[in-house]
Amino acid sequence: MRRETGTYRVTKWENEEVRAFVPAPLPPANPPLTLDDETRRSLSDATSALGKLAVAADMVPNAEWFLYGFVRKEALITSQIEGTQATLQDVLAFEAGEKAERPDDVREVCNYVDALIYARGELARPKGLPLATRLLCDIHKRLMKGARGSEKQPGEIRRSQNWIGGSRPGNARFVPPPPDVVPVALSALEKWIHGEDSLPPLVRIGLAHVQFETIHPFLDGNGRIGRLLIALLVEHWGLLKSPLLYLSVAFKRHRQAYYDRLNGVRVDGDWEGWTRFFLDCVTEAADDAVASAQRLHVVAAADRTKVAAHAKTTVPAIRLFEQLPSHPMVTLSLAIKLLGVSKPTAVKAIDALQAAGVLHEITGKRRDRVYAYQAYLKVLAPDTD
Repeated sequence: MRRETGTYRVTKWENEEVRAFVPAPLPPANPPLTLDDETRRSLSDATSALGKLAVAADMVPNAEWFLYGFVRKEALITSQIEGTQATLQDVLAFEAGEKAERPDDVREVCNYVDALIYARGELARPKGLPLATRLLCDIHKRLMKGARGSEKQPGEIRRSQNWIGGSRPGNARFVPPPPDVVPVALSALEKWIHGEDSLPPLVRIGLAHVQFETIHPFLDGNGRIGRLLIALLVEHWGLLKSPLLYLSVAFKRHRQAYYDRLNGVRVDGDWEGWTRFFLDCVTEAADDAVASAQRLHVVAAADRTKVAAHAKTTVPAIRLFEQLPSHPMVTLSLAIKLLGVSKPTAVKAIDALQAAGVLHEITGKRRDRVYAYQAYLKVLAPDTD
């Protein structure tokens, strides 16, 4: 039986008739979503992979060694899916105080980091905003601040028709609901997220992502907000304690399948195909995260030993090493600020970490030098080109 996942409304856009899609509220119905044997296997694999990731996070003495890099890698790749050309080195050098060669692209990535940190803070506060339209608007405002698309009503639900692909709604690949329908559709999604449902949380997260992308409530930035919603729900529903699961790498690797599966829901009602794809991406992303976490742990332990044993090591050098997970690229001025010490003391700390083979100067300049923790960055580098 073919499932109807919504209806079409015919509207006008610059004297052209447009068929805009209005999604039915969640959960899927007529017939309900079926978790067949194949889907249940995918769910079991994804749940097991998430459990391993949670254990990996609990076993390390400082989760910050993972969080900083994972968050920025996700911010970068989710932006790259939308066409951003920034690299991981661009972003980290900018955060270290360097002038960005691609400032607009770097700003988009940094805005995503800011939006995620803000959202997690609100959800963690007893009186913070709940995961609802107002919070999504606040996230969107931060995402678009000073970046491309900043003129497209940042922080506001759209008041005009948008579309995906094509030069106008009439030749678009997909036309989301008309603007007057968007608040109602978002409200229904909110109620479903905060209501009771017998479907497993991971499955529900996948459904919520599709529904948000189909509503497409903003004029720009919907893809990034929709992927951020996944990370927030994983943490909000207690599947992980920290935002360590990011699906953008898997979505980027399987980009065409990602778009095809989203479209399959809208055109053919194939929620089952999407759900299996989503769960398989969760497994892939969690397995990647566990492997990266283990490699980072090995790198950190080995380099901590090297630093402690080196003849040139000072107490400030040890303190600077412990700051590297949050600042894998440093300048002299940043080191002075991080350590709260004089310039000569900071110079000695950097020199000691260079002598130990931990920091490497990457500019080749005599002034305004940048030092990178390359072993750490090498672990994060895959899929960021």
